Amino acid sequence: MIVIENVAVATVDADDTEYSDGHVVVGDDGRIVAVGAGHAGRYQGKQRHVDGAGCLVTPGLVNTHHHLYQWATRGLALDDTLFGWLKTLYPIWGRLDAEVVGAAAGAGLGWLALSGCTTSMDHHYVFPRGGGDVLAAEIEAARLIGLRFHPTRGSMDLSEKDGGLPPDNVVEDTDEALAATEEAIDTWHDPSDESMLRIAVAPCSPFSVTERLMSEAATLARRKGVRLHTHLAETDDEEAFCRERFGCTPVEYAERLGWLGDDVWLAHGVHLDDRAIERLGATGTGVAHCPSSNARLGAGMARVRDLLDHRVPVGLGVDGAASQEVSHLGAELRQALYTARLRGGPAALTAREALRLGTMGGARCLGRSGQIGSLERGKLADLVLWRLDDLGHDGIEDKVAALVFGPPAEVELALVGGRPVVERGNLVHADASALAREARRAARKLRKT
Repeated sequence: MIVIENVAVATVDADDTEYSDGHVVVGDDGRIVAVGAGHAGRYQGKQRHVDGAGCLVTPGLVNTHHHLYQWATRGLALDDTLFGWLKTLYPIWGRLDAEVVGAAAGAGLGWLALSGCTTSMDHHYVFPRGGGDVLAAEIEAARLIGLRFHPTRGSMDLSEKDGGLPPDNVVEDTDEALAATEEAIDTWHDPSDESMLRIAVAPCSPFSVTERLMSEAATLARRKGVRLHTHLAETDDEEAFCRERFGCTPVEYAERLGWLGDDVWLAHGVHLDDRAIERLGATGTGVAHCPSSNARLGAGMARVRDLLDHRVPVGLGVDGAASQEVSHLGAELRQALYTARLRGGPAALTAREALRLGTMGGARCLGRSGQIGSLERGKLADLVLWRLDDLGHDGIEDKVAALVFGPPAEVELALVGGRPVVERGNLVHADASALAREARRAARKLRKT
């Protein structure tokens, strides 16, 4: 049992319950036993006591969109739009193998843990022939770091010769991609409440995937009872591509192929008109909001206030480290708030709404709102204790405001299912320096090949 007390608590429950001086108790089963004001009462004196003075405890952050392999190609194509950036990087990614992906995933997931993330998805869609089992490599990396993991089996089957964007050497045959996706689900997916590993189905994007693959992937996912994910409405280029090739907007195209529903979450959703937002809200389709990546690529600012007002589930994502080199999920809270306010003024998003995007919003996108995303009795003990009594946060009395408006806070303690993964700013199960060395070696190998 772990008892955290003398701490500010932001539960992010349905009522946004907070305690300026409270406690959280974690049971031996990895679930939350109690949350409340004041001292932990009868739970005092149990196995481990954590004094949370100067800290804020929140649900662990949930990363809803990422490409872990991109850690090996950070700092490239720095001034390109999305399509130009992809054309520069596709040839390099075509040389990926399991060794490179495993090293990149270890570094990326370790950094995510240090930034307050306890659950992450990954959208992997590049499977070069002869590259080994890259999906297994990143799953092993997640096990090492200790994060709850939702990798997706992505795919691309629309190459340049067929009117798509990716070169021929990074796409798969449609039937092979579908078969490999089903095999990944059968091999790895764990649907249990306590699951540390769930698989989703994730064809890459309208400009890299055929209509047949999109449609049959949706059928496959629903037959298997797993979730669906893809990029959609990220840039003006994509909007023009869909109108020219399909005669409709990206959201209209997705709906035509069965890609709207409460089992779907879409990456980015930057360029959405009023009707598209209404359809997402009516169908319960989620959006992974990636404000830093959208800014880095100059893609635009998502209409987050309008999405929330239409009851669209919205979570946060850092996106791949080649399009957002910071990759710090805690910092994405502030970036989301600033982006919303640049678009809609100071009332467009509050600090607490930003925190909800990063916690319960992400849990909803991943279909885990019943298990994670808030601090409530009986839920899985995925939580973060943020250190907020340092110089950088001094004077900001509102702890939630300090977390969101202030500089990125150090993680004093992060638990996943009640098990520590970060303590006092250090990874528990891995050495950050070793992860960095392996990632550097992988990047050199990939770029020299």
